[in-house]
Amino acid sequence: MSKHLKGLIVLLLAVLVLAACGGDGSSESNANGDDTSGEEQITINVFQGKVEIKDQFEAMVEVYEEENPNVNIEFVAVGGGSDYIGSLKTRFSSGDEPEIFSIAGPTEAEQFKDYLADLSDTESAQLAFEGTLDSVRDGDAVLGLPYNLEGYGYIYNKEIFENAGVDASSIMTYEDLENAFSTIDSQKDDLGIVAVNALGAKERWIIGAHLANAYLAPEFNNNILEAYNADTVTFERGDELKRMLDLQVEYSVQPTLNIDYSQQVEQYFSLGQVAVIQQGNWIYPSVEQMDPDLAQNLGILPIPVEGLEGKLPVGVPNYWGVNKNKDEATVQAAKDFLDWMNTSEVGKETVTSEFNFIPAYEGYSADMINDPISKEIFRYSEAGETIGWVFNGFPSNSWGDLLGEFMQEYIADGLEWEDVLTNATEKWEEGRN
Repeated sequence: MSKHLKGLIVLLLAVLVLAACGGDGSSESNANGDDTSGEEQITINVFQGKVEIKDQFEAMVEVYEEENPNVNIEFVAVGGGSDYIGSLKTRFSSGDEPEIFSIAGPTEAEQFKDYLADLSDTESAQLAFEGTLDSVRDGDAVLGLPYNLEGYGYIYNKEIFENAGVDASSIMTYEDLENAFSTIDSQKDDLGIVAVNALGAKERWIIGAHLANAYLAPEFNNNILEAYNADTVTFERGDELKRMLDLQVEYSVQPTLNIDYSQQVEQYFSLGQVAVIQQGNWIYPSVEQMDPDLAQNLGILPIPVEGLEGKLPVGVPNYWGVNKNKDEATVQAAKDFLDWMNTSEVGKETVTSEFNFIPAYEGYSADMINDPISKEIFRYSEAGETIGWVFNGFPSNSWGDLLGEFMQEYIADGLEWEDVLTNATEKWEEGRN
């Protein structure tokens, strides 16, 4: 827990003690601090899948419960390889329904629609960044509130770029990126690197979901729901996708089909063997653990897309939902807690410094965020310089993997590019029927 958050907790407890001592006796508390004024107690069970924030969340909850003694919040995390959605379905089918739970994108919003309260009247919904609520809208209703933002692009080693004489801020177009890669490649020996980049093409999601998303998003107007409702895909930017894939393969450690996520991030990038990789802010903890100095010397470049130069693919990985089948007081208490978490000083400090989330709401500043990649992604988001995440609107989670598989076959010279697009289109249409 950060010193700031601990200090806020201590200060709050002191204020509460003083208030209790100076009260008029109209409300009493027992020795354990439990409210005995007769106010109805409300229990909110929070059920979600991020086990890594359990301790931090519970510390934050202690502060909220001190401020709201009639509310008891219980936190359950199902993750670490467990089937969160399967566990959630079991909770609902058994009648042990949580008051707050998490969903990811329009598919899960549709699956749990009968349980999701309208959150459009919350302060959080009013402060959410433009576009972040698109995938959980049902008419005028808002069925979820964003956890956070995540973004990806070309994460680069600033020192290598500087030593190579490459000005990262001037890279906007495909041609700019190609020239930068060529310049760095010509100095590999002097720079002490084995290649310009390491493409983790063994991971189908890196190429079939993330890289492809940059070129599919414009086809669906950067709107996940348009992708979710589309009967087919036309690959309007298929040629652009091909040349970007070709560029990464050309300047990558070889063979790219043998490079997995761990090798890409930990072996090649974190050890300074390459200058750049296509990845997102989620790699920061791994880099920081291996080389703290490098972790503070990272930058991120947008994937060049014609007409959308200078924009980063940014999206919401998960949403908070509130169970509408609970009584009115409990539903309101759940909404109030989520608003407090997203807007109060303690909540905002916890979200940024303890959860290490990139905020999805107005009212935050980049200075509140710890790592340089997340800071940059937040700035792009705040300025609206983003490309939407439509891959969560693909016909199924497996469609991106199928496209990635076809792209792998292309890299291995087993498929022509036109066959990649044809096969993927057929699979899209099959998934919609």
